[in-house]
Amino acid sequence: MYDIPFLDLPPLTGAAGTVRLPGSKSISNRVLLLAGLCEGQTLVHDLLDSDDTRVMLQALRQLGCGIEDDAGSGALRVTGLGGRLQQHEAALFLGNAGTAMRPLTAALALLAATQGGRFELSGVPRMHERPIGDLVEALRQLGCGVECLGQEGYPPLRLTGRAGGAVDTAAPIRVRGDVSSQFLTALLLALPLVSGDAPITVEVQGELISKPYIDITLKLLARFGIEVQRDGWERFTIPAGSAYRSPGEVWIEGDASSASYFVALGAIAATGAPVRIEGVGSESIQGDVAFVDAARAMGAAVTLGPNFIEVQRGAWPLRALELDCNHIPDAAMTLAVMALYARGATRLTNIASWRVKETDRIAAMAAELRKVGAAVVEGADFIEVSPPAGSGWRPAAIHTYDDHRMAMCLSLAAFNPLAGAQPVVPVRILDPKCVGKTFPDYFETLFGLATADRAQVPVITIDGPTASGKGTLASSVAQALGYHTLDSGSLYRVTALAALARGVDTTDGAAMAALARGLNLRFEGERLLLDGQDVSAELRREEVGSTASRISALPELRAALYAVQLAFRRAPGLVADGRDMGTVIFPDAPLKVFLTASPAMRAERRYKQLISKGISASIDGLRADLEARDERDRNRLIAPLKPAQDALLLDNSAQTVEVSTAMVLQWWAQRGPFSTTGGGTPQP
Repeated sequence: MYDIPFLDLPPLTGAAGTVRLPGSKSISNRVLLLAGLCEGQTLVHDLLDSDDTRVMLQALRQLGCGIEDDAGSGALRVTGLGGRLQQHEAALFLGNAGTAMRPLTAALALLAATQGGRFELSGVPRMHERPIGDLVEALRQLGCGVECLGQEGYPPLRLTGRAGGAVDTAAPIRVRGDVSSQFLTALLLALPLVSGDAPITVEVQGELISKPYIDITLKLLARFGIEVQRDGWERFTIPAGSAYRSPGEVWIEGDASSASYFVALGAIAATGAPVRIEGVGSESIQGDVAFVDAARAMGAAVTLGPNFIEVQRGAWPLRALELDCNHIPDAAMTLAVMALYARGATRLTNIASWRVKETDRIAAMAAELRKVGAAVVEGADFIEVSPPAGSGWRPAAIHTYDDHRMAMCLSLAAFNPLAGAQPVVPVRILDPKCVGKTFPDYFETLFGLATADRAQVPVITIDGPTASGKGTLASSVAQALGYHTLDSGSLYRVTALAALARGVDTTDGAAMAALARGLNLRFEGERLLLDGQDVSAELRREEVGSTASRISALPELRAALYAVQLAFRRAPGLVADGRDMGTVIFPDAPLKVFLTASPAMRAERRYKQLISKGISASIDGLRADLEARDERDRNRLIAPLKPAQDALLLDNSAQTVEVSTAMVLQWWAQRGPFSTTGGGTPQP
């Protein structure tokens, strides 16, 4: 997951490949709670690892559930409470996870009311703005002690009760269904805890929204031994004497809402090979798999299997549509972005629930789609999106409102070259780490499928003399931006290392070029593997560095390595360090930095580095060697060491790498089309 303030997506031009989805958030947290409430142990396979599941797991641990990895299966082993409180007092922080806050509120309110307890449930500020009053009212009908600690009808909450207490389940429990289906889900998951000699009935007031999510709840309850009887979508009955029984093992489906981004990706950008999505398909219990029907209606060519979906572009441009999205509220957000690639206006209705999600998604989606150039009309429960004209696309810094789905949906705007954008434009995603709520590796997965015109991929070059710290700075900047790295010097050093080991004449340009073209290299982070062996440490030997400096002047070798270096330029971007990155290899880089640390400071750094590794060295000798290399590099005929004409000079002699990194990032934020549309965080 990218833990950076913003992530720049270059204009993307195509997509193909296979993605294995993370587990469903909705299923994961329901299963965790059910496993935590029932008797015995449950092995949970393919659990989603995300912010929301982490807060649920932490809450279950605090309540006394056993949570441990099962070494044999790779699953998570949950030892349940058997409906009996182990801890009668706890303060639970639940982040912005509605799938944890709502059902835990219901379960703990009932347990506290009958077994005694005092529990406080809180979350992030946005969670304290998400209504829970209808669930609170339903629990108070039962006789539960529920106190809103801030604004009435909203978290944080305090749940209290005395041991030996009882709840009144004789009359039907009424709950509104037109704000959030999670209120009904919470009651259905919790009421078996107080099942006695008579059935318990829940009546829904108003039209129930998000019915497919209730269907998920009912099917999972059945897996844990609770067969709820349903009379339409208005009346639900929990049989007398209901008790949770562990199924022993549960497998979590891939997240169908997350699948929607890749279904859309295939519909927009898979013009050759398909995008294949594994982990969800025709046998899914998730309602959001119906997104496939909407994508087909817009023109996608879809093949649906039991546990996979394959998508290619069909009709183009996509077809605009008008759709009641009550059955796919989360996935419907993806349709709003697909509308950027349709002919005409796309109207999505019956989406009032968007306004009480992680953010007001109708307002947020309207604001961000307008930034990229779309015309948007919004109402209380609808949004209508008309795409930009070819010349109307604008580079945009997308505010994500700490909402994972905003980040993932709007990333698809980067495929604007396929819509005929003139000129093509990049997209900046602010706070990309918010995808950790459901899909921590979303952007890495997207870049693994997407293609881009190499010339459109942003590059930052960091050049400078030997031991100026350019490699360290480049790695730090790349990590901050989520970009790939190219240590060009390592390519020359590994060629030098191989030549020394194999006895190749390092003055023979043709022989060195042939050697370089045949090297079996692989980069793994900061490690470089030659023939499968990590040679990173050997590359720092003085003999290797000195040889690399000499052979870098060979024109045949430089030509052989030129194409290798260009291939590192891939989405989302590249930070390249060396001696001629800005002058020869990437002369079109939008930001070029040249380090000017003094020979004395560089010698001191190198001396400390060697001494720390137990290698004896002379600081005077190191300085003399560095000055000799500088002179040789400055005066070589091919690609002499010098700053590019438009390079920014950075004297890092007395600066830490953190200070230098901050300076480069500041320069980068001021470059390109985002300087006026929000390099920071714009207001909603």
